[in-house]
Amino acid sequence: MAGSGASGGRGGVVVVGLGAAGASLAWRLAGSGVPLRVVEAPAGSGRRTQSRTWCTWGAAGPGPFGHLVSAQWPRVRLVPERGDDVVAHLGGWRYRMLSSEDLDVAVRERLRAAGTAVEEFVVDDPADLREPGWTVVDTRPVPVPRTGRTLLLQHFLGWRVRAARPAFDASTATLMDFRVPQPAGGVAFGYVLPTSAHEALVEYTQFSSAVLTREEYERELRDYLQRSGIGEVQVLGEEQGVIPMTDAEFGPSPVAGVLRWGAASGSVRPSTGYAFSALQRQADVLAERARAGAPLVLPPAHRRRHLLMDSLVLEALARGRLDGAGFFAGLFARNPVHRVLGFLDGGTGPADDLRLMASSPRGPMLRTVLGRVVPVRR
Repeated sequence: MAGSGASGGRGGVVVVGLGAAGASLAWRLAGSGVPLRVVEAPAGSGRRTQSRTWCTWGAAGPGPFGHLVSAQWPRVRLVPERGDDVVAHLGGWRYRMLSSEDLDVAVRERLRAAGTAVEEFVVDDPADLREPGWTVVDTRPVPVPRTGRTLLLQHFLGWRVRAARPAFDASTATLMDFRVPQPAGGVAFGYVLPTSAHEALVEYTQFSSAVLTREEYERELRDYLQRSGIGEVQVLGEEQGVIPMTDAEFGPSPVAGVLRWGAASGSVRPSTGYAFSALQRQADVLAERARAGAPLVLPPAHRRRHLLMDSLVLEALARGRLDGAGFFAGLFARNPVHRVLGFLDGGTGPADDLRLMASSPRGPMLRTVLGRVVPVRR
């Protein structure tokens, strides 16, 4: 729950996990004068943070990791099921990609230079790491609370591919391509991040209530490669994952001196699965408090009105009231791209949020709102 915290005094910080959250805080505290320990599960343990590609957007960034950006795009594209593509130039903004592997290497080098070794062992109980005056920042995932109205899963399989012909526009990131079969009570799309005319990260993604088998992911991804015109490819690497999309509140750690953070604290945006930018904002605050010797208190990752809007969208999508492909395509077609991306990053004000709401399908959203405020007669 945002705002929950653990007293730290002028003691040190133990960072558990080197995913996006843990790595971001470890980077900021390395060499800062704050006593620091960093613990990560060893490779091959099954508890190690999986390799990921993270994306952010805006005029600058992401956080202190701009030098690690491996690719960036001045244009983004959204492809509806039918009709013309929506292509938008970002002006001074860029859509950026960085690799968790590159971040891991850079953070470990920074820690080594500061004299902090990464301790590799599996943490079963973070309470075992507590020392007087220290705070344990536990970034490991926790089971998703069942207290929310809606739980969908964002699940995907992505391949880094090399196409036999020049199949990609290296200046344009395709955020959502809906030319794939759509699941009931959810949405599916292709996601393409090209790094050259011949190479790209291509993902098949679903927002739905259940994951697929390995064979189903591969079939859907190969089908998308054909539908999109990319064609035959050589697979250079892959990434796969499942991200909970829920309006449930994540509670604080029940253990004194332990601060849960990351996916375990609700830092993931419920409607999109994006988290990296929010984690940078939270890491800035945590690092500043640690350097000042203040108790570590986690700031909210997202504004309450944005969480409410996300909750309504998730419920309408899960109940089959909302055509997911049409909804997302409409947002980009009816609004300036900076408004939509700003909202997804949590940077829009009330006026822009109202404009976004006005461009949404009124019937499905109104029925969802009324279902919450009007008692159901049995």
